[in-house]
Amino acid sequence: MLRALMFILPIALTIYAFIDCLNTPEDETRHLPKVAWVFIILLFWIVGPVVWLVAGKARRGPAGGRGTGEWRRRRTEWVAPDDNPEFLDSLRDGGKERGADEERGTGKDDEALLEDWEADLRRREEELKRREGGDGPSRGDDDPKQS
Repeated sequence: MLRALMFILPIALTIYAFIDCLNTPEDETRHLPKVAWVFIILLFWIVGPVVWLVAGKARRGPAGGRGTGEWRRRRTEWVAPDDNPEFLDSLRDGGKERGADEERGTGKDDEALLEDWEADLRRREEELKRREGGDGPSRGDDDPKQS
């Protein structure tokens, strides 16, 4: 088991450092360009990942990291839709626009389309009933594309 760990640990560390290096923005890398760090990690697969983790990335610890003010600023950037007054106002405005559309007659157009659709549906159902009963014309006779 210990022998396997000697091979698995460097490979896992190399994979982790490689992915970490690829996901790190260019401005957060230290001492060398990002491409150079990728080559160091891959070519020196035992030492390269350790060097990347120690000296390659500008890391911020809990003490020197983000302050609570920065966290609060970032936290207030996104607001849930239920709590966002701009979103709620846009919903209210959308309702007013819909009411104006109905006054202009688009609601009546929708009703006419619905009635036409229902009439077409009733006609098709009657045709199917006639076909099943044997009363209607054959399949080739009622196809509008062939006539």
